Amino acid sequence: MGKGMKAGKKPKMNNQQAQMQQIAAMQSRLAAAQAEIEQKEAEAGAGGGAVSVKVNGKHQLVSVTIKPEACDPEDVEMLQDMIVAAANEAMRQIDEIAEKQMSSVTGGMGLPGGMF
Repeated sequence: MGKGMKAGKKPKMNNQQAQMQQIAAMQSRLAAAQAEIEQKEAEAGAGGGAVSVKVNGKHQLVSVTIKPEACDPEDVEMLQDMIVAAANEAMRQIDEIAEKQMSSVTGGMGLPGGMF
């Protein structure tokens, strides 16, 4: 027992130890949030719903749905543009979902993008 310590008392944690515990707890919460984000999906359409795409939280394209009326052999470029537009919107939505999820974990600490 150290000098001045009473029996049964735990030594006080210093500030650095407490910070390290807080960091470890936040890292654990961030990992759990990231795993949850990876399970989420976002869907977006273009061309009035002629094209629809779905992406997951890993930024992977999960599905593409194209209505037959969108398949004009004379205007393949428009179909390609609709697919790109829908995919970009779905990616933006999944990024927004991830940002909200991570912000709830970090408590709005304003961590730079890519920190999670």
